[in-house]
Amino acid sequence: MFELTIELQTDKGKCLYEQIYEYIRQEIREGKLQQGERLPSTRSLAEYLQISRSTVDVAYEQLLSEGYIEARPYRGYFVCKIEELFRLEEKAGEQGTLAGENTDKRAVSGETYTYDFSPTKIDMSCFPFGVWRRINKNVLSDDNIRLFSKGNAQGDYSLRETIARYLHASRGVNCTPEQIIVGAGNDYLLMLLEKILDKNMSIAMENPTYKRAYRIFQSFAYLITTVDMDENGLKVSELKKTDAALTYVMPSHQYPTGVVMPIGRRSELLKWANEKEGRYLIEDDYDSEFRYKGKPIPSLQSSDKNGKVIYMGTFSKAIAPAIRVSYMVLPMKLLEAYKEKCFFYSTTVSRIDQKILDEFIRGGYFERHLNKMRKVYKEKHDLLLEGLEPFKKAFDITGENAGLHLLLTSKQGKTETELMEAAAKQGVKVYGLSDSLVDGDTARKSDTVILGYGGLEETDIQKGLEALKKAWL
Repeated sequence: MFELTIELQTDKGKCLYEQIYEYIRQEIREGKLQQGERLPSTRSLAEYLQISRSTVDVAYEQLLSEGYIEARPYRGYFVCKIEELFRLEEKAGEQGTLAGENTDKRAVSGETYTYDFSPTKIDMSCFPFGVWRRINKNVLSDDNIRLFSKGNAQGDYSLRETIARYLHASRGVNCTPEQIIVGAGNDYLLMLLEKILDKNMSIAMENPTYKRAYRIFQSFAYLITTVDMDENGLKVSELKKTDAALTYVMPSHQYPTGVVMPIGRRSELLKWANEKEGRYLIEDDYDSEFRYKGKPIPSLQSSDKNGKVIYMGTFSKAIAPAIRVSYMVLPMKLLEAYKEKCFFYSTTVSRIDQKILDEFIRGGYFERHLNKMRKVYKEKHDLLLEGLEPFKKAFDITGENAGLHLLLTSKQGKTETELMEAAAKQGVKVYGLSDSLVDGDTARKSDTVILGYGGLEETDIQKGLEALKKAWL
């Protein structure tokens, strides 16, 4: 056991217990405090820091609840093992990274980056490891031995019932548990959807769009038509000129533009789908939980009265990247096709993982975690916008009302390549909008870069912006 050299600052704007908590948490995450190491007692640390013991108690309680440390009776506090869940990296919205790791320099295409404004990374520092570990232990008790048997192909009914209640309360989605299919990631669910629908369908996609989904549809040999967007999202007038039977959209927060589709444009889309038999809308609601201005936007599916919307979502963004659980809500007519064509497919998510997630949501832990993350991301969002004030003469800033990224468009005619190269020279990684343009449209000149902030610490956001001032201003 040893004392912790924590420099407490009374003028920092943070409570003393928060400073102690954040210091110990960071030491554990960086491996400076290793698994099994004993921490000073609350009395000892309080005396050493010349503060009240209750202040240290509150900090230790927070570390206990999040699973960073454990209390052993009559022995004291010890550092816990942090699961691999904490270390995974996110790619294309389906995976994530630990906030803080992005400050390490790394080689990317020969360049080294100190600050990575990735739009796909999330903050794992507040994940309730202690709660997850406790639920996992309870689920693996002898009473739940049945979970090792083969489960329902659509996912366990209890989890589907929980998801249905959550979607109705948070997104206005109207569905029964029978309409929900649980799968390991949206990739699997889209492949399953291809078996349900007719072969060689024509699909329309927003441009720019989520490139991973585009490549999946491309692998189905679907005829893909791109439709341009305006400030309200996909142009339905252009959609009507196509032969598409399917349209893939992200109405609540389009990736990567950040456009939130207004009710008028949503009504136009639903009208298009209702005009012809066999037309459907695929609504990808990938990060609807994080909105910073106004009330939450209801899902497109909540306005669908004729079974034309296929609704898809995932827990990877809201909880953790290793939670490989996504869900798809099928209209009743397509549910019949699923039962006819795909009844023999087994579920791709372990029943144990399903049960843990079910208990996590039912116990109210998911809602508490979401509320905490909304606050964390809102603080980062506001900090980034405040830091971008000096950039407004040179850039238009859009997409700032929801999600975990925003866009900067040059007013001075600088291309995204010029902006990215200048940022790289200052050790900053930013991302170009053209990466989300589908094949055939990559020749379109882009002057827009994407700044993500989900996986960055607040100090790194500030330092990264200082570096970008040198690069761009």
